[in-house]
Amino acid sequence: MNPIIVLGSGLAGYAIVRELRKLNRDTPITLVTRDNGDSYSKPMLSNAFAQKKDPLSLVISSATEIAQQLGITLLANTEVLAVHRDRRKLDTTVGTLAYDKLVLALGADPVQIPVQGDARQDILSVNDLADYSRLRNALGNAKSIAIMGGGLIGCEFANDLAAADYAVTVIDRGAYPLGSLVPQQAGSLLLEPLALLGVTWHFGTTVQCVDKATKGYLLTLADDSTVQADLVISAVGLRPRIQLARESGLTVNRGIVVNEHLCSSDNSIFALGDCAEIEGKVLPFVLPIMHAARTLARVLNGEMAKVEFPAMPVVVKTPAHPVVVSPVAKDAVGAWQVLATGKGIKLGFFDGLNELRGFVLTGDFASERNEMSKQLAV
Repeated sequence: MNPIIVLGSGLAGYAIVRELRKLNRDTPITLVTRDNGDSYSKPMLSNAFAQKKDPLSLVISSATEIAQQLGITLLANTEVLAVHRDRRKLDTTVGTLAYDKLVLALGADPVQIPVQGDARQDILSVNDLADYSRLRNALGNAKSIAIMGGGLIGCEFANDLAAADYAVTVIDRGAYPLGSLVPQQAGSLLLEPLALLGVTWHFGTTVQCVDKATKGYLLTLADDSTVQADLVISAVGLRPRIQLARESGLTVNRGIVVNEHLCSSDNSIFALGDCAEIEGKVLPFVLPIMHAARTLARVLNGEMAKVEFPAMPVVVKTPAHPVVVSPVAKDAVGAWQVLATGKGIKLGFFDGLNELRGFVLTGDFASERNEMSKQLAV
């Protein structure tokens, strides 16, 4: 009997294996990963520095431990070269593997903004444990850090590094922090608390050029201003890894297109996590991934299950001013309403029937996450 093969050892990859093992201890499972296979919490990468967490302390279980615990075959440091759908086989750097079902949990790559300058190759992105290790090493004697991107990850890094006494400059093309997640009256409330930690903001512009300077780097922005920094981090978003799926002839769009059963255009291949586009939506957050993994485990176990997402608020890890968001689609019809203000703001997004469809809680109101989630579920 050929195994279920899972590609990827991130949150999605290990989540589907764990959920499937809760239902079935006998089905053979092989997990293939291009890294060392250690299990760690990726969301911790953007707030680990102020907590003095080194890369080793972020590891939850080693590859050997988790393989034994889950009763799987784990092939670490292995690249998949091709998928032969007609024969249900994979070409890999350790040979050919046959599968019964294939799960693509490939994750996503950092978006790389094209910039000029003789130091553009020195820009760091932090997307996995190896990247975090490189960041820790690169910090060395650095005192100032420039962050390209003022979204969720950029703000989390800004809070984390500023709390560790680094001078942080954030550059973003939008008008305020978290511009793709929250309306301006909520995002702007991050400005002062993070500024008090030592964060400087540059909005409405982008980095055009990164050059080596006598000390550190000189960033030239689109508005002709300049920023001096000892280190440059790019945090402008993630792009689902779809190349392998595209080369395999699967339907792809922004992500690997799957239906309500997490099944791709090939009924023996499934996808979840950052690489998947579930019924038109890419949901690169912890709660949707865990929920989808539970559904997919049932599907792989022979059940007729379909994913139905509950209210899934996103927690932005900015202790200086906490933020909780239940996002709404960009094309959603309705309007934001201010429900309360004080040390923070409480916003609700209401549709034409005055039904709550999303919310934003900041500051002291972040503690109302569960209450608002219940209202949203109703």
